[in-house]
Amino acid sequence: MTFRSFIAVDIPPTPSLESFAEQLRTASASLKVVSTDQLHLTVKFLGDTEEGLVPEIVTAIREACADIQPFPITVRGAGAFPSLSRMNVVWVGVEGAEPIGRIAADVEASLESLGFAAERRPWKAHVTLARVKGHRDLDRVRRILETRRDEVFGSHRVDRIHLKKSVLTPGGAQYSVVATVVFGNERS
Repeated sequence: MTFRSFIAVDIPPTPSLESFAEQLRTASASLKVVSTDQLHLTVKFLGDTEEGLVPEIVTAIREACADIQPFPITVRGAGAFPSLSRMNVVWVGVEGAEPIGRIAADVEASLESLGFAAERRPWKAHVTLARVKGHRDLDRVRRILETRRDEVFGSHRVDRIHLKKSVLTPGGAQYSVVATVVFGNERS
């Protein structure tokens, strides 16, 4: 049996992130805003995953995190991929995520041997806040992103990473935790 999966670090909602998400929700009908209780920093999207591979995936994550101790990050800045003029994704940035970048590189190398394709683009620390599902009424969104370009949305201590299952529903993706690896700890 397969399920859609990804490896991620949760980003807890802060009042300023919730306010930003609400502002985006009302800015344009072309945006599909992520529920703030599901915000995360994706380390690697795996896609269709055989349930039987979960132990090997968790081992790869645990090995990539072996030397990582809990560390602080700051959620700061906002923008869009690929650009403000051609938005597909609205994001908030993450500062201090270099340890997650190292984990991403290690996991990438380990999982390729299990049949997961290597990512072609370099890993970039960001949290997807909204996806653009149309291209109308985006001028207001651009203005909002300009005003929040350097805003700090909160700080958070990162002490664990998750293998998550993603189920696509008409109301958006629903995520659940399959496995967790705690930093600085032999067991999870």
